[in-house]
Amino acid sequence: MSPSTLERTTRFQSSSRGFFSRSGWEKAVKATTMICAFVSIATTVGILVVLLSQSLPFFREASMSQFVSGTEWNPSKTPPAVGIWPLLLGTLMITIGAGLIAIPLGLLSAIYLSEYASPKVRGVLKPALELLAGIPTVVYGFFGFAFVTPLLKNIFPNIQNQNGLAGAIIVGIMILPLVSSLCEDAIRAVPRALREGAYGLGSTKFEVTMKVVVPAAFSGIMASFILALSRALGETMAVALAAGSTPNFTFNPTQSIETMTAYIVQTTKGDSAVGGFKYHSLFAVGITLFAFTLIMNLIAQRLVKRFRQVYA
Repeated sequence: MSPSTLERTTRFQSSSRGFFSRSGWEKAVKATTMICAFVSIATTVGILVVLLSQSLPFFREASMSQFVSGTEWNPSKTPPAVGIWPLLLGTLMITIGAGLIAIPLGLLSAIYLSEYASPKVRGVLKPALELLAGIPTVVYGFFGFAFVTPLLKNIFPNIQNQNGLAGAIIVGIMILPLVSSLCEDAIRAVPRALREGAYGLGSTKFEVTMKVVVPAAFSGIMASFILALSRALGETMAVALAAGSTPNFTFNPTQSIETMTAYIVQTTKGDSAVGGFKYHSLFAVGITLFAFTLIMNLIAQRLVKRFRQVYA
């Protein structure tokens, strides 16, 4: 190395010391990522603290037993009826109904796109399927009210204009791209060697797919199911337009229902006084919805951890 080159190298190393050195940048990146992680945790804790603090006045006036076991929801009534079951049943009806539609269709479409479709067909069908995820939820809700319900009246003449069945169908269509895309990613992540080994033993395409590939991708598939159901659990606008805003204690999907999210939206845009009993009922419903979402996420983590397979 010439003296001039050595001098320039020494000058660069000395100038790169301090904050702008490699170690300085590493510390800055580490601090930034740590701050982002703490912000996300602090946000979750903050939401939980607000929900708990604002729901306590509600439970001071309404007993927990009435909230858990009651079958009528009308906080504006005198005395107020605060049984959560009408809202809970409406939410479960939409979530389970959407899952019954999206989970089998999404899984089968993912299997086809990953294992059977040619690259040309996959290049057309996959973007078309994922296009459904970009449609605004309010458009889905109007579509369910103006198109799906009139079709359902041909089968169920007594169905109401806003009903749980239409809401479940619409939400099922909404979460279908999520199930399909995540399941396909999980299936395509299975090593090719497993498929080739099964073929070498004389298995057919169907046997390889159902007995080797799908079980190997089971953890990712289950995670996609739970994530999609969590998405359906928290859906608001589409459900409010298609399913209605009537808190009925019913198992009949042809009747108008109300979910927990729809109640929150309806009450928020209404004339409920801040600090009043009905206002605090929003947070009681919100903490219930938070608990259900947390439980579903914990179940997803447990399933992924239990059935996860790591390939070298």
